[in-house]
Amino acid sequence: MKVAFQMSNLGPLSFYLGIEVHQDDSDITLRKTTYTKRIIELGGLTDCNPCAEEVYATQYRCLVGSLRYLTHTRPDLAFSVGYISRFMQRPTMEHQQAVKRILRYVAGTLNYALH
Repeated sequence: MKVAFQMSNLGPLSFYLGIEVHQDDSDITLRKTTYTKRIIELGGLTDCNPCAEEVYATQYRCLVGSLRYLTHTRPDLAFSVGYISRFMQRPTMEHQQAVKRILRYVAGTLNYALH
């Protein structure tokens, strides 16, 4: 393209349309840290505590696995258990609360069976 058009080499891409670009030998990372900080400032939450707390993933996986086994005879749980199964890699408190909600439902419907 340099033959057909006048160009100058500005080096590796670092910022494009508000997206921060970080490149190294193994990967390229795109993020909007500056934009995100502006949104947080706009909301007046500059020094807030983050809320996406991770939970003990092993316990989460154990509970979800047990619930998945329970769905063989409880198809009423299939959708909700399938949904929470999507978050096995990095579950948060929100996901843990969803599991507890399902467990409370199961506790209230112990005698449900597949007929």
